[in-house]
Amino acid sequence: MARITAEQVESIPIGPLGIIAMPGCEALASKVNDYLVKWRKIQATEHSNTIAFYGYQRDDYRINFSVPRFGTGEGKCSIYDSVRGYDIYIIADVFNYSCTYEMYGMTVPMSPDDHFADIKRVISAISGKAKRITVVTPMLYCGRQHKRNSRESLDCAVALQELISLGVECILTFDAHDQRVQNAIPNKSFENVMPYYQFIKAIVNTYDDLKIDKEHLMVISPDEGAMHRNIFYASQLGVDLGMFYKRRDYTQIVGGKNKIVAHEYLGSSVEGKDIIIFDDMISSGESILDVAKKLKALNAKRVFLCTTFGLFCNGLDVFDKAYDEGIFEKVFTTNGVYQSPELLSREWYESVELSKYMAYMLDTLNHDISMSPLLDSRDKIDKLLVKKGLK
Repeated sequence: MARITAEQVESIPIGPLGIIAMPGCEALASKVNDYLVKWRKIQATEHSNTIAFYGYQRDDYRINFSVPRFGTGEGKCSIYDSVRGYDIYIIADVFNYSCTYEMYGMTVPMSPDDHFADIKRVISAISGKAKRITVVTPMLYCGRQHKRNSRESLDCAVALQELISLGVECILTFDAHDQRVQNAIPNKSFENVMPYYQFIKAIVNTYDDLKIDKEHLMVISPDEGAMHRNIFYASQLGVDLGMFYKRRDYTQIVGGKNKIVAHEYLGSSVEGKDIIIFDDMISSGESILDVAKKLKALNAKRVFLCTTFGLFCNGLDVFDKAYDEGIFEKVFTTNGVYQSPELLSREWYESVELSKYMAYMLDTLNHDISMSPLLDSRDKIDKLLVKKGLK
């Protein structure tokens, strides 16, 4: 996945690139910014003095702003740099619960709703002066409430329509729970990016003894909803695919969803094989750990848990216990959502970096050229496996 070089630049930028790093997303945005600064020092240098490339090479692409709160919890946004004519990218982690504010003398953690409200405040403060606005939210706000069962709200669809009505041209997200939610905004750009390569790279770099063939490795889908991503991984790695389906009790609802009665396995034998499980998120971890236990009971060798987003809503104790019992070998999740210091310190945890991939996306979108080479990671994975002697 080569970055855009001076020789490859065939189109002028939409406008000067500007990054707005929302509260709780500063570290990720800083890494993205550093890549862009580094690349653009040598990128399109022959055009750097032309008016079409005004503001192309800068020491920092981040826009100064603030989103303070009043004592009542109400907020506002103030932008301190000019954004007129800019191609703005708002990077937001709406699931960062470490962000807080003061309300009536109490310290209140920011909810996803609070983060989303701040995004709208930023867009409002831009006041239509930017040439284009793209919202980059690695994990999609309300992505799990993407369809209606009986009388239920369609939160994700409503949120997307709100952003578009405020002037947003593009939504960039990673591994959406169900990308069909983009049907809510059919005339606007919705980029759902799958970090396939980033996970494969993290796994093979962490484990030198991994053998990628049908005799030693299998890919397992934890449920039917995750089949599409696991089919890709199994096909790309050239190994067998198995799956679990969730048998639910549809007569009762617990925590907003029908209770899972059991996980039933469908597939060939896992005995003596390493297992990789790919899913979009870990919430409480109850479901994926139950799948891992079932696989160990079927005499699987090592179990690797890979999810794009690790929320760990119920804490880390259940994973600590499962790891001590030998239920799984390692958990891989991306830095697209907040990672607590406690999580990063765990022996069983490995972070998957998204910042470089995201920087490629912003650089490409700013030039308004095709995203297809970035979205298709098959050749990149093949080259990595050949380089590691695994294919």
